[in-house]
Amino acid sequence: MTDPHILGPGLLPTPFTADEIREATGTGKTIRMRMDAADGSVAFRVNRFREVDAEGATLDRWAEETPGDVSSNRVTWAELQGHAAFDAETTSVSTEVLRIPLGEVNCLRFDTEDGVFWFSLAHPGMPVRYESEGLRTTVISVDYD
Repeated sequence: MTDPHILGPGLLPTPFTADEIREATGTGKTIRMRMDAADGSVAFRVNRFREVDAEGATLDRWAEETPGDVSSNRVTWAELQGHAAFDAETTSVSTEVLRIPLGEVNCLRFDTEDGVFWFSLAHPGMPVRYESEGLRTTVISVDYD
């Protein structure tokens, strides 16, 4: 039996499988993020899932200050899982507890060549925090219709 967390040779196990991401999503899941830039500026972004089915969903994204400017595309659960498939030779994995607006969350931390990703074990899907080159994104809320 193969491990559904491992997407290929030389890759670390992903924190969640495609099925776990699908089961945790559902229509109307809305994720609000704070983005802190190196220059001290702050922006807020929103991701919302709709038209959910067994293969994927339509993902709408917009900046909170311009809610009418929505970017939409179809994503599959396998694609979303693949975003967390990191190279085993250049990535270290550890556990860490973060205190963020979602609360105190137990995370898997992936230190990669491109940045640091924290995935909350209680929130299958995107990282609840990401840091790279002076940018920090933090999930501040996850809501469902």
